[in-house]
Amino acid sequence: MLLAAPRGYCAGVDRAVVAVEQALEHYGAPVYVRKEIVHNRHVVDTLAARGAVFVEETDEVPEGARVVFSAHGVSPAVRAAAQARDLRTIDATCPLVTKVHKEAVRFARADLDVLLIGHPGHEEVEGTQGEAPDHVQVVASPDAVADVVVRDESKVVWISQTTLSVDETMETVRRLRERFPLLQDPPSDDICYATQNRQVAVKKLAPDCDVVITVGSANSSNSVRLVEVALEAGARASYRVDAASQVDPAWLVGARTVGVTSGASVPEVLVDEVLALLAAHGFGDVEEVRTATEDLMFSLPRELRADLRAAGGDDPRPRPEGRREIPVAPA
Repeated sequence: MLLAAPRGYCAGVDRAVVAVEQALEHYGAPVYVRKEIVHNRHVVDTLAARGAVFVEETDEVPEGARVVFSAHGVSPAVRAAAQARDLRTIDATCPLVTKVHKEAVRFARADLDVLLIGHPGHEEVEGTQGEAPDHVQVVASPDAVADVVVRDESKVVWISQTTLSVDETMETVRRLRERFPLLQDPPSDDICYATQNRQVAVKKLAPDCDVVITVGSANSSNSVRLVEVALEAGARASYRVDAASQVDPAWLVGARTVGVTSGASVPEVLVDEVLALLAAHGFGDVEEVRTATEDLMFSLPRELRADLRAAGGDDPRPRPEGRREIPVAPA
C-alpha cells in the first residue's frame, strides 16, 4: 500500500478547527458557526457534539451572540449583516482565501474585469465574488471560457478558487488567454500550497496503483479533485470515502497495490481507520510516498487570540521544531 504525503489537514483548516474548539472552551457553548467550518462531516459532527451550532446565515444567530466565519470566507455583505445584528465575530477565514479576496478588491478598484476560476455556488467563490460583484464573473471550467464577456479586452485579469485542480485551472487560463491575449495574471498563484502538494503526491503514486482511495467529504472541492487527479495520473480506479465504513471490499478484488490519500480538511484519525481496514484485507505493508514537507502554521484569529491572552492563556497548539507560525492580518 502506498500512502501519500502530504495529506490531511492544511494550516488553514487546522487554524479554523482549533478556533472553534478554543472558542467553545473559552466562552462556553453555544458558539455559532456560519456554514460548515471546514468541508468534513466528521469534523462538523464532532464540534456540534461539543456545543457548536452550525447555521446557514447570520440571521439564524441570536442578536449579540458569538459567531465564527468558516475557513472558506465571507463577503462584505455577510460581515455587514453580522454587524447589524451586533454579533461578536471570530473570522476563521483561511489567510490564503483572504489573499484572493484582497486581489479581487484591488483589481476591481483598477476597473479590471476579474475572471474568477472556480465552482459556482461554492462558499469560497461566493465570498470572493461578493467583494466586487460588478467586476467579478465566475468561470466554471475550460468549456465555460466561450461564454465570457468583458468590457475591455485590454483590462482583464484572472484569479482562482484556492482548492481547484492545478491542471484544469491552467487549461482554463490557457483558453482565456487565447481569447484575451492581454489577460493579466495575479501576482502569485492562488491555488493553495496544500492543494498543490496533495495533488503532486497523488500524481506520484497513482501510476503504480490499481486503486486509489481518497478520504474526504463529497462537498470538499480539494478531496474531489484528488479523485480526478489520481485517474488522470494513471490509477486504474479511484474512489472517495468519508470514512472506512464506505470502502467497498469489491474495489480491492484483484488489486496488488492500493494508494491512500486524504483531503486538506480530513483529520488523520479517519485515514488511520481506512489503513486498518485495508490491513485487514491484506494490505498491511505501508510505504509512504512523500513529495513535500509542510511547515506552515497560521496564528489563531485575532479576536480569539486577544481574548485568550487577556485571560492568561494563548494558542494551545504545540510548536514543532522548525515550524513557521505566520501572523494573520485582518481581512
